[in-house]
Amino acid sequence: MILTLAFSVLHGQTGKTEKSTQKEVKKEEKSARVPLRKVSAGVINPVAKNNFATDFGNIPAVKWERSAFFDEVVFSKAGKDYKAFYDPEGKLVGTTSVATFNDLPANVQKELKGKYKDYTIGKIIFYDDSEANSTDMYLYGKQFEDADNYFVELTKGSKRIILEATPEGALFFFTEF
Repeated sequence: MILTLAFSVLHGQTGKTEKSTQKEVKKEEKSARVPLRKVSAGVINPVAKNNFATDFGNIPAVKWERSAFFDEVVFSKAGKDYKAFYDPEGKLVGTTSVATFNDLPANVQKELKGKYKDYTIGKIIFYDDSEANSTDMYLYGKQFEDADNYFVELTKGSKRIILEATPEGALFFFTEF
């Protein structure tokens, strides 16, 4: 009985230590995050255009534009619409595509129906990260670590929030407008 009690106390302390260590690591990662480099207005990087052809093939009817941080291209492939983001060096950062409520993991759907039942579900997008490029992404006015995730827009009156959902089913607050 004493051994069980001692083990429980030690295990509890280890759990607290692990949580505080995880928080410290997150703070360090956030402070070590390199701010995105803005691209200058003007012509789309020709390297991005060449890489797009390599990444996605010869797709007709694409629309290029330059945002503050990326060269962006809107295109359709296999009947689905995408937007690809290329960094200042012309390397693919990732793509976004429109998703549906049914595309979300089941536990995320359940949490949205329960915890956020007073909200109206709006646009849902899926961000697919390019694992070959470590550049962070910028969506909804916020820089974030590159990882495959869903972003769910919710509104309640004049309040608009964005939630981030992992493919594994974790749901997090992302930002508010």
